Amino acid sequence: MTDNMMNGMGWWMALWGLIGLAVLALAALGIIRLVRSLSGPGRSTAEGEDSAELELRRRYAAGEISGEEYHERLTGLRQ
Repeated sequence: MTDNMMNGMGWWMALWGLIGLAVLALAALGIIRLVRSLSGPGRSTAEGEDSAELELRRRYAAGEISGEEYHERLTGLRQ
């Protein structure tokens, strides 16, 4: 009778171990997803500025586009 009771308890221990691992895996995936969403594509983590605006600013500073074109495109990006 003792062997039967110990065998049943072993299954419960294994089940709770698997549940614990599943909870840890879900927590890790949640943290990874949160970090990725906060620093997602198109954002500069240092300034929080859109990468398209940074490229536009770089082109204006390099003289590739005029001031008028810069302001037109910037307005278009922000709409």
